[in-house]
Amino acid sequence: MNLHELLRAVESFDVVDRPAERVAQRIRRVLDGSAVDNLLRGSWLGHPVHPLLVTIPIGSWVSAAVLDAMPGQRDASRKLVALGLAATVPTVITGYADFSVLDVPRRRVGAVHAVSNAIGAICMAMSYRKRRAGRARGGTAWTLIGLGAVGIGGALGGHLSYAQGAGVHQWQRPYESVDLAAELEDIASRN
Repeated sequence: MNLHELLRAVESFDVVDRPAERVAQRIRRVLDGSAVDNLLRGSWLGHPVHPLLVTIPIGSWVSAAVLDAMPGQRDASRKLVALGLAATVPTVITGYADFSVLDVPRRRVGAVHAVSNAIGAICMAMSYRKRRAGRARGGTAWTLIGLGAVGIGGALGGHLSYAQGAGVHQWQRPYESVDLAAELEDIASRN
């Protein structure tokens, strides 16, 4: 089984259906039709906000792992782990807002994606705790384990977005063709 087949197999993981449906329904009851729903799900941006926000925790944690390999960078690594944890909160909130409107096959992938990333965030919290206690090696180990979990979650998130098309063309206005040459002539004629 190749990686693509493994990711597709999660679409059939029906053991998550009941709890995932309950979570989605509860979120929908809170957000449905509200301005907060549109804000969290990205109507103002033209696409979901969650994929944009994930870059902050992932970037922080990867950077912490890189700095762990350099002498004298323990404090910077600890701060980056903390930054990633802080950024996880809005990232999770926007992810759950998107999750609440998914159909069943996408919701299955979304649920496993969320669990994998939750495991990663717990590992990063353990990393931060070890680092605060002065146990840098333990912090590094937890960061690497957490990055493995977040990597799996990221692969599932990519599958959800790119293979399953979750959130695609949800907020876009109808496509309009623009005659760039005419637009440039119009701008030049005004000057």
